[in-house]
Amino acid sequence: MSSDSHASSSGPSSSGSKMKDFNQRFRDLHKLRQKARKENHEQVNYSIYCRYMLCDFFQVVEEDRRSKLPKNHESKKERDQWQVKELQDRKEAEDKGLDFERVRSLEMSADVTEKLEQKRKRKKNPDQGFASYEDMTLRQHTRLTAALDPDLESYKKMKECVGGEQFYPTADTLIHGNHYPTSSAMDRLVKDVHGQVKRREQYHRRRLYDPDAPIDYINEKNKKFNKKLDKYYGKYTEDIKDDLERGTAI
Repeated sequence: MSSDSHASSSGPSSSGSKMKDFNQRFRDLHKLRQKARKENHEQVNYSIYCRYMLCDFFQVVEEDRRSKLPKNHESKKERDQWQVKELQDRKEAEDKGLDFERVRSLEMSADVTEKLEQKRKRKKNPDQGFASYEDMTLRQHTRLTAALDPDLESYKKMKECVGGEQFYPTADTLIHGNHYPTSSAMDRLVKDVHGQVKRREQYHRRRLYDPDAPIDYINEKNKKFNKKLDKYYGKYTEDIKDDLERGTAI
């Protein structure tokens, strides 16, 4: 009887303790789960923060590197790339037996080709601006001699006719009357002189006449003088001129 009562009293208590242990374990697991979730969030946030910090750091480094580069770095880089591509295209054209200049001209428009040709000519005889009349004369002489197409046959004939001593004169050589230019050479000289005159006329820009402009001059010389006065003193005398025209000057 006592053993049955002891078994009956120990059964519910043991089941209750098991339930209590289960609930405690469940709560512990829930806490561990919450802790793991919190740590995961912290690690993810930290990794994102580190990534953003690294991105900002590399961006700052890249901006600092670009700021230290010269101003013409991008244009120079594009020009180098264009030169490398041009060399590659030239090599391909030579391998195929084609003329690279002709192939490139066919791929470009006419105005671009003309600009490139003018730029190439300017490189041979660049205009550095006015320095002295001697430099201007030398530049013109270089341009004219570069465009000269000599007649070697007439050159040899003239050398045989005149003689070596007279053909290559020195300081003691009397050269008057020893040179006999041909009619074709004279025609070329006249044509070249006329071309120079024509280019000189085109170089000077014509000042167009304005019929609505006020006439405050009596002749051409006075007109130029008034323009010079207006250029340097017009902004100071504009109010006085307006008062005189209105008749309100004091």
